[in-house]
Amino acid sequence: MNNYEELESKLMRKVKENPFVPAGIAGCAAIVAYGLYKLKSRGNTKMSVHLIHMRVAAQGFVVGAMTLGVVYSMYKEYFTKPRVQEK
Repeated sequence: MNNYEELESKLMRKVKENPFVPAGIAGCAAIVAYGLYKLKSRGNTKMSVHLIHMRVAAQGFVVGAMTLGVVYSMYKEYFTKPRVQEK
């Protein structure tokens, strides 16, 4: 029971440090779910083309979330931290 609480607190700490990681995972899962939902109504599009489009969309969302996360962490590191006075 104690190990579970430690894992949960560690997970919440990581989410607070990097809020775009769970957003990227959720977005990727949403795009995959949407692609599976639209699989029947793809029309004349080949299966391979449909899967490639869904893969590119999911990867694009994850890369975008990672980019936003890096920009956010750089902003926190360099602009919101108090500057240390040089002696």
